[in-house]
Amino acid sequence: MNSPGSPTGALRPAPGTSSRPGERAGGRKPSWLKVPLPGGEGYARLVGLARRLSLNTVCEQARCPNIGECWKGRHATMTLMVLGDECTRRCRFCAVKTVDRAAPPDPDEPTHVGEAVAEMDLGYVVITSVDRDDLSDGGASHYAECVRAIRARSPRTVVETLIPDYVGTDLRTLLAARPDVLAHNVEVVSRLQRRIRDPRCSFERSLDTLVQAKEILPASFTKSSLMVGLGETRDEVFESLRALRGAGVDFLTIGQYLRPSPNHAPVSEYVRPETFDDYKREGLELGFQYVASGPLVRSSYKAGEFFAERLVRERQADATIRTTERTA
Repeated sequence: MNSPGSPTGALRPAPGTSSRPGERAGGRKPSWLKVPLPGGEGYARLVGLARRLSLNTVCEQARCPNIGECWKGRHATMTLMVLGDECTRRCRFCAVKTVDRAAPPDPDEPTHVGEAVAEMDLGYVVITSVDRDDLSDGGASHYAECVRAIRARSPRTVVETLIPDYVGTDLRTLLAARPDVLAHNVEVVSRLQRRIRDPRCSFERSLDTLVQAKEILPASFTKSSLMVGLGETRDEVFESLRALRGAGVDFLTIGQYLRPSPNHAPVSEYVRPETFDDYKREGLELGFQYVASGPLVRSSYKAGEFFAERLVRERQADATIRTTERTA
């Protein structure tokens, strides 16, 4: 993602920013939306790994502004995207290409995913996918095989799955692989759903996915994410937080929407950092175990993953102790 001739480590504006908070895209960018250019040995290694194993990453496909931070150093993190790089839904915020019928899932993908996670020796990994409405189960069985491949090759890795709006049998199929964290994003407040997300999506269905996940696999943590800057009000954000907490969601991320291209939904407002602080305080008061809220926060967010990994390992240790006590 480096521009030709640009020095590694230079600052660049995150894509889709506007002149100042409250204005549409164009002109100078707010200072809090500037990020380092990606580069360095760690970044090059992960790029090479993804190419060698024919892996898709959300980091690249969704043009995440944090790729330079997440793909560097010993504690690099990567969000792998399975089931191909073509989505069957047309959400107005997303940079992933869309089609009516995508290519069949690669049968070697689960093996490659398992190899990549083992080679990187990751403590925590996020596996997400495109929407595959063209497949009978939405791709849930293939997705689950990717999780199982990680379990087989890297059993110590904590696995988060950021899933489509699976419900019922499809959700059970995915959860049979027993991810440690089950994430599904409501994306935007209820009023903006039809304007920003594909018509097949809804705030209510997304909540149903999260509620059912808790019912099917109580031992997993659940997580969701909200974008702001698309015309929502503070009251609507607070209402969304209450609905998510009411659905039993444990972890929450809130970030600024950044327009991927002129063909996507425009930015309505560039929310100030102090407003994100207000959203974080509200979330914690509502009882979320962790809230990451800031202009450059994304659903897969490095600091949040470290926190989630710690909680998962604590829960695993408690379960081991209880098992030992029962068998003693």
